[in-house]
Amino acid sequence: MKSPVRSLSIIAIFLAAGVTGVWATPSADEIMQNSFLASKVADSTTDVTFRLRNEAGQERIRLTSGFSKLIAGTTDNRRLITFEAPADIKGTKTLLIEHSTGDDDIWLYLPAMKKVRRLVASNKRDSFVGTDFSYGDVIGHKVSDWLHQFIKEDKVDGRECYVVESVPKSREIQEISGYSKRVNWVDKVSWVAVRADIYDTTGALLKKITVEDIQEVDPANHKRQPMKQTSANVQTRHSTILEFKNFKANVGLNDSVFTTRSLDD
Repeated sequence: MKSPVRSLSIIAIFLAAGVTGVWATPSADEIMQNSFLASKVADSTTDVTFRLRNEAGQERIRLTSGFSKLIAGTTDNRRLITFEAPADIKGTKTLLIEHSTGDDDIWLYLPAMKKVRRLVASNKRDSFVGTDFSYGDVIGHKVSDWLHQFIKEDKVDGRECYVVESVPKSREIQEISGYSKRVNWVDKVSWVAVRADIYDTTGALLKKITVEDIQEVDPANHKRQPMKQTSANVQTRHSTILEFKNFKANVGLNDSVFTTRSLDD
């Protein structure tokens, strides 16, 4: 059985429209599935700088190292993120494991407590370690949990995009994600969502996510990774900028990296 896939980013699917040679627009579901797959590499390592910026422009900087690896035979990803600095958060780790057919696993290690804590599904709406990204933003949203509608074609920074509106299929999905609607601008070439407008459960615009510097990190499989991502909360006027450095794909990581036992090593 094919595993369902979730939103957030490859392979260009253009559907031929008869003998005319005209290419039809993919369905909204196909666009979001392709977008989900766009950045999925077999495994990867990277360093990420988190810049947390308040309304006055003051910044707090956090340095992290990250590892990812697909579960064999699936599109489900595992991510281990370790905070390296500053001192008050150093050693904090998160392990995120996708499950297409069930609840995702979210594990958090706090060095001060010397304890690994498992977060429940409802925590996906919470801030990811104090940033403007939620745990759900980081781990991804299942395509099958949302109703997708093609809105229009548009341009973002010169990139031709499909615009897709997604709403939760159920009240439960809305409560878990914390979102009543997501609108994604998906680049027609890379399938990366270059912009997302996200609305809270009251229907008010909550935040805008944008990406920059999209690089092809796995040419053989046409996989691409944005090297800069920004989540700007329009309600609090706080933002978080992620800057990826030293990104390497297909390095041959061992599965043992992505276990709860590795969190308190």
